[in-house]
Amino acid sequence: MTFQNYIVKQPGIDYRNNTEWGGLGTFKIKVSNKIIDYARGLLKEHNFGNRGVADGNYNEQLTGIIGQCTIQTMFQVDLLTGEEGFDHGKDLEYTGLSIDVKTMGRTTDVKDYYVNNFIALQKGFPTDVFIFCSYVENKKELTVCGWLLKNELEEKATFYKKGTRRYRSDKTWFRTKADLYEIPNKKLSTVKSPDDLKQQLKDQAEIVNVNA
Repeated sequence: MTFQNYIVKQPGIDYRNNTEWGGLGTFKIKVSNKIIDYARGLLKEHNFGNRGVADGNYNEQLTGIIGQCTIQTMFQVDLLTGEEGFDHGKDLEYTGLSIDVKTMGRTTDVKDYYVNNFIALQKGFPTDVFIFCSYVENKKELTVCGWLLKNELEEKATFYKKGTRRYRSDKTWFRTKADLYEIPNKKLSTVKSPDDLKQQLKDQAEIVNVNA
């Protein structure tokens, strides 16, 4: 199975602004069936849970791969193939920044008070930027919630030890499977469109280069 067999550049991606948060800004991508089929095919051939802790079940891995492949397509870079081995959090590189795409499955559109979960042991990976996404499977929609510099993680996220009871907005709860950070959507750098996201990352790369 190869990238060329399944994906072409910008395969009918539908970009739609989501202004539900009253101006905070996100955007949605209609995920193509090609990407979904490609992700399912990868999971038949590879196990992407390589952290050794909280590696994720099949559905969680599928959600992550769909999010990663959709963002890679948006940036017009080749998709993962499963042959690369452990990527240490580097899903793509853009303007010199190493980017890790984090995607959570949802059943409803995201809100500003929703949080993104981040496994603490990943903090040590050589990544510059996290792009946080939410995927609603029954709508085949990926919402790009925003992005965060890794060096802002301690400032903007809340840390929870393994086994901590965490409550969802619907009052259900779960115990953390590993040491965990939670980052609310409202603390991310917000984005209005793919072009806006790319420009913000370009600007950030220039700041990094100036300070280097």
